[in-house]
Amino acid sequence: MSESTVNHNFISTIIQEDIDAGRVHGKVVTRFPPEPNGYLHIGHAKSICLNFGLAEEFGGECNLRFDDTNPAKEDQEYVDAIKEDIQWLGFQWTGDVHYASSYFDQFYDWAIHLIKEGLAYVCDLAPEQASEYRGWATKPGKASPFRNRSVEENLSLLEKMKQGDFDEGFCVLRAKIDMASPNMNMRDPILYRIRKESHHQTGDKWCIYPSYDFAHGQEDAIEGITHSICTLEFQDHRPLYEWFTENLPVPSQPKQYEFGRLNINYTMTSKRKLKQLVDEQIVTGWNDPRMPTISGMRRRGYSATALRSFCDGLAVAKTDGVVDIAQLEFEIRNDLNENSARAMCVLNPLKVSITNAPDSVEWLEAANHPQQEAMGKRSLPFTKDIYIDASDFSEDTSLSRKKFKRLVIGDYVRLRGAYVIKADDVIKNEQGEVIEIIASLVPDTIGQNPPAEMKPRGVIHWVSVTEGKEVELRLYDRLFLAEAPGKATDNYLDDVNPNSLKVIKAIAEPTIVNCEAETVFQFEREGYFVSDRYEHSVDTPVFNLTIGLRDTSKK
Repeated sequence: MSESTVNHNFISTIIQEDIDAGRVHGKVVTRFPPEPNGYLHIGHAKSICLNFGLAEEFGGECNLRFDDTNPAKEDQEYVDAIKEDIQWLGFQWTGDVHYASSYFDQFYDWAIHLIKEGLAYVCDLAPEQASEYRGWATKPGKASPFRNRSVEENLSLLEKMKQGDFDEGFCVLRAKIDMASPNMNMRDPILYRIRKESHHQTGDKWCIYPSYDFAHGQEDAIEGITHSICTLEFQDHRPLYEWFTENLPVPSQPKQYEFGRLNINYTMTSKRKLKQLVDEQIVTGWNDPRMPTISGMRRRGYSATALRSFCDGLAVAKTDGVVDIAQLEFEIRNDLNENSARAMCVLNPLKVSITNAPDSVEWLEAANHPQQEAMGKRSLPFTKDIYIDASDFSEDTSLSRKKFKRLVIGDYVRLRGAYVIKADDVIKNEQGEVIEIIASLVPDTIGQNPPAEMKPRGVIHWVSVTEGKEVELRLYDRLFLAEAPGKATDNYLDDVNPNSLKVIKAIAEPTIVNCEAETVFQFEREGYFVSDRYEHSVDTPVFNLTIGLRDTSKK
C-alpha cells in the first residue's frame, strides 16, 4: 500500500497503542456501516479509505455492514450501488456482507433482557408529548407516566408491539436511563418503533424495528469490531453506545472513536438534500455527473485512483473543516493528464478548405500521449476540407502573434500532428459572418519546421470534414454557484447553477467513437472527456466533460 490516509493520524496512533498494551486480542477489525437510504458520496469515500486503510495497515479486517433499521427509507437499489462503489474504489470487505437486520432476533432478545433488568419500558406518550417531556438542552426532562410499568406489563406490551396489535406511533420501547442527563441522547432514548413496512432483507417478518442507536453498538459487539470509527456527529451518542454495551451481555466491548467529516465547498453532501435533487428532477439521478456521489463522479470520468489520492491527502482530525474543491480538482487533473489518451474534437466547427491538398485521404500518425510511449499511436485522416474551432480564427490582422497565437488572414499556424497552413481568404454569408476559410498548406512540414518566414503563430486542433464523426458532448459545470450552498438564503436550492449542463454537437476524430464506455480522453485544448457509462455507443457517441484543462472558476 502507498502512503495512506491512516498514516500519522490520531486513530492510527490509538490502534498502535492498543496493540502495544495488549488491549487488542487477535486482529484489528474495523467496519464501514452505511445506511442503505441513498448512494454514497465523497464524504463516504473518506470514511471508506480510512476504515479499509486502517485494517490494511494493521493486518486486520474490515467489514461491510448495512445499518438497515429503517425500511421506510431503504431500498435494495442502494445496497447494490454501495457494494459496487466500494469495489470500484478498489476495496474488498472481509467475508460476507453484514446487515443489522441479520441480528434482529438478537436485538429483540436483548430488549427483553433490558426490560427484565428494569432498564426499559413501553411508553404510550404521543410524539409531541414525548418531546415536551424530554426537556431542552438547558432544562432537564421529566419522567414519562409509563416509566414505572412492571416488568410483566412491559414484556406483554412489547410482545403485542411485535405481533402488530398496535398502530404505528401508538407506543415505543424506551431505555430507562436518566431524564435529567445533560446529554439529550441519554434521556430515555427509543429502542423500538412500530413500523408496518416491508423490509428489503427480512420481508414482512417484523413490524417493529430497532433504532439506529440501539443497533449500532450491538452490531459492533457481535462482529468483534475493535475500533468503531464514526464522524463527529456521533460524539454525543458515544455515552449511549457505551451504556448499551455495558448493560447487555454482548460478546465483546468495542470502542467508538470520532473524526471530522469531509465537507467541500460548492458541494452538498446531505443525503436527504441529495435525494431531494433527485426526486425533484433537478438532476437526472443519483449517478448524474454533477452529483458528489461516488457513482456520479465515476460517470463524470473521475478515477478511483484520483479519489483515493484525494482522500489519502486529507487530515484525519478531531474537528470538522471545509476542504477547497480545488484540492479535489487538482488530483483529478493530475491523474488524467498522466493517464488519458489525447484526441481532437472541434466544439464550434468552422470549415477550412485547403486548396493545394490532395483529393484523397492522407493518413497521418500521431502519438496517443506525448510522454507515454506505451500508449502507442493512432491514425488521423487528413483531407482537403477540415474543421477548426471558430475561436481559432480572427479577421483582425492587426492582432500580434503574442496576443493571438491562432489563425489570421495572411499568416500561418500548425495543425496538430499535421501541416503548417496559411489562411488566404474567407467566404462569408449574407450576414457578413465567416462560414469558410480558404487556405493552403506548406509542403513537407509534418514534423518539420517551415522556412523562417513561414513560422507559425501557434498550434491548433482540427478534424476532417468527411472522416470526422458527430458526437454529443455534455458540458458539465458545478452544480452550485455558492461556496456554502444555502448559507445566504437558508435554501440551498436557491444556489443551484441553472447552467450546470449544456449539451452540444461536436465533430471528433473518427476512431474515438469506437471506444468502450468510461474511456477518458483529453480533447486537446478543450478539456478531459469521458465516454458515458450508460449511453455511449458507436452509433450514438456521448462524452461527458470531466474537467477543464485548468481552473477557470471565479470565486
